[in-house]
Amino acid sequence: MGRGGDRLRRALRRRRRAASAGLAVAAAALAVGGTEAQASRGGAPPDVKPPPVAVRMVSAPVRIADAATVRLLRAGDRVDVVAAERSAPPRVVAVAARVAEVPDPEKGGGDGGALVVLSVPRETARALVGAGTVSRLAVTLC
Repeated sequence: MGRGGDRLRRALRRRRRAASAGLAVAAAALAVGGTEAQASRGGAPPDVKPPPVAVRMVSAPVRIADAATVRLLRAGDRVDVVAAERSAPPRVVAVAARVAEVPDPEKGGGDGGALVVLSVPRETARALVGAGTVSRLAVTLC
C-alpha cells in the first residue's frame, strides 16, 4: 500500500478529530445552556440556593444539672441541650452542639451540676445563657 494508504489513514484521522471536536462543543453547549433551555421550554426554573453563610462559632460555658452525665462527655462529642422547668414541658435549646472542653470538676464548690464548654453559633449561646438562668439544663448524646 504506498502513498494511497497513508492518505487514507490521514483522512480518517482528520475525520475522527473533527468528530471529537464536534462532540466536545455539543457537550459544552448542553452543559452551559441545559438549565436555560429547560426554562425556555416552559419547564420549572431550577432551584437556585444561595451559598451557605459562614456561621461564627463561639465557646459557651454551660452548667449541666447532672454532674455524672458530664463525666461521660469528651471533647468532640455532639450533644443536644434540653432545658427543663417545673411549670413547662422540656424544650431543646441547642441541637448537635460540639463539646469543646470538659473542665475538671470543682472541689466542694459550685451550686450543683458540672460545667461543660460547648462550641455553638452566637445566637444559640445566647439562648443557652437565658435558659440556664431559669431552667435546669441536661444533655443527650447525639
